[in-house]
Amino acid sequence: MKGLVKQVRSYERSVQLLMANQFTINLGFYMLMPYLAAYLSGPLGLAGWVVGFVLGVRNFSQQGMFLVGGTLADRLGYKPMIVAGCVLRTVGFATLGLVDSLPALIAASAATGLAGALFNPAVRAYLAADAGERRVEAFALFNVFYQAGILLGPLAGMVLTGVDFRITCLVAAGIFALLSIVQIRALPARRKETAEGEARTGVLTQWRGILANRPFLLFSGAMIGSYVLSFQVYLALPLEVRRLGGDGTFGTAAVAALFAASGLSTILGQTRVTAWCKARFEPGQALARGLAIMGLAFVPLLLATALPVPERGIGLWLLAAVPPTLAALLLAVGTMVAYPFEMDTIVRLSGNQLVATHYGLYNTICGIGITLGNLLTGAALDAARAAGLPALPWISLLALGLACAVALYGLHRTGRLATPSAEPQPTTV
Repeated sequence: MKGLVKQVRSYERSVQLLMANQFTINLGFYMLMPYLAAYLSGPLGLAGWVVGFVLGVRNFSQQGMFLVGGTLADRLGYKPMIVAGCVLRTVGFATLGLVDSLPALIAASAATGLAGALFNPAVRAYLAADAGERRVEAFALFNVFYQAGILLGPLAGMVLTGVDFRITCLVAAGIFALLSIVQIRALPARRKETAEGEARTGVLTQWRGILANRPFLLFSGAMIGSYVLSFQVYLALPLEVRRLGGDGTFGTAAVAALFAASGLSTILGQTRVTAWCKARFEPGQALARGLAIMGLAFVPLLLATALPVPERGIGLWLLAAVPPTLAALLLAVGTMVAYPFEMDTIVRLSGNQLVATHYGLYNTICGIGITLGNLLTGAALDAARAAGLPALPWISLLALGLACAVALYGLHRTGRLATPSAEPQPTTV
């Protein structure tokens, strides 16, 4: 812990604040969101399709507006978008706790999604600008704070929701309100230096220029697999645990172990893994290895399908819990290897120009990929049950990881992940 604190203190105050902000953002978000569906379908009595629609609106408003949020950050500055996103999420979360009409709930859900689209690209672009040549290490630390918020948020939300979900909403809104005030007062105004000709360039022209950046688009497409694979901690792995272990106390505890294995391993190991990889691999090599590890994460589940399923007892519990937990742990390791180099590669492929816009488009591409990937994963799980082929989804996910690893290695070998141009220094405005 002392080493982590020392590393954080070695960065500028703005970088330290951005890391603390991300922890707080995830704490407030994951305090509320895991319990929202149960609140909408339970106390509010909404139909299942309505609950899905409300949650879908949030996801769509975030994924669909990432590019706009990134563009606004590059044009107006990073700080205004970070503050605007936190203020908007304050309003959205408070509204979720105070209203029960469907139109208001839909508007609040859309607001929370739009908020993420405003501050996510801005935060990453700001961090990249102020971390300078230490971007890779900074993003490794950033991921530690990111995962800590994901780990602690649901625990805090469980306690508060046990009293009343409306209290959870208001506490989460209060966290974002406080965060807004802190950033207004303490976060320096910063954005990338913009050339005079670029400042006069229209938004559509800038977007066309980014869409013409073939290496960036190829990289974005190859990295979709990492997000589809990592999302299985929320989809395929819990479903597998509950398929074998049931929905009782054991199933709940085993699913909690998945998240603990993922979050704790990242918090404890991210900076060490990044330092080890940076000393031995080029960025493209690290990315390819990270994706390969994520694909291989599903081998324990694949091997488990060859074992007979005990009817009851400790054997059944071990089969239900151990392979998914190993998979979650390996997914976390693969993410630890790839994530800092992934964030750094986006900056390099942008030529350090319109960085937030590049992050916005990248998030949109990966968000669409996650949606399609989850649909296909769900279809594979259904087909596996119907055909009696339990190995099918794990073979598919293994193949996806290895295919993306090969694609990334190919981009590295052909020089497409190299910096296209010299990077100008950031400036304060």
